[in-house]
Amino acid sequence: MNKPIETYTSEDLVIRWNPDKCMHSANCAHGLPSVFDPRKIPWINMEGGLREDIINQVRKCPSGALSFQVDENV
Repeated sequence: MNKPIETYTSEDLVIRWNPDKCMHSANCAHGLPSVFDPRKIPWINMEGGLREDIINQVRKCPSGALSFQVDENV
């Protein structure tokens, strides 16, 4: 069964998490725990880090379950 993709937004950044692709490596939580904390709801805190730090951590997701979109027009 396909689980819905979760979307988290800040002023100019959108993070998407696809739970069906996630291999639960916890790279995100270990790399940037102030943003990614699976023990909390919501588990992604967009206010917990700088935009570039969040983007860099998302890029390290080994499964591709995390992705981002930047709105440079904001």
